[in-house]
Amino acid sequence: MLSTKTKGQTTLEVVILIGFVTAALIAMGVYMKRGIQGRLRESTDQVGEQYSASHTSGKYKIVTDMQQTENLTKAGQTTTVINTNTQTKTGEGAGGAYETVAVLDNE
Repeated sequence: MLSTKTKGQTTLEVVILIGFVTAALIAMGVYMKRGIQGRLRESTDQVGEQYSASHTSGKYKIVTDMQQTENLTKAGQTTTVINTNTQTKTGEGAGGAYETVAVLDNE
């Protein structure tokens, strides 16, 4: 049979072994976390450069053509009727050359 002294020594050895295993798992957790973060960063880098409004530039010109009619009444009031309003935007930006036309007709 085991004596009391040997039994206490065995318990102490088990507690120390559990402590070492726990410390090793905690230390490995840091390296595992870094590995997962590295894989995540690599995956996001593979997606490519994303759109950012602060890193986008372009040159464009806006031309507005408006035809309107103004009528002055005897009472001194003015009425304004916009017949046509066309706005053309041409230029070059991050996506390449473009041209957009917006037309507002009140006829």
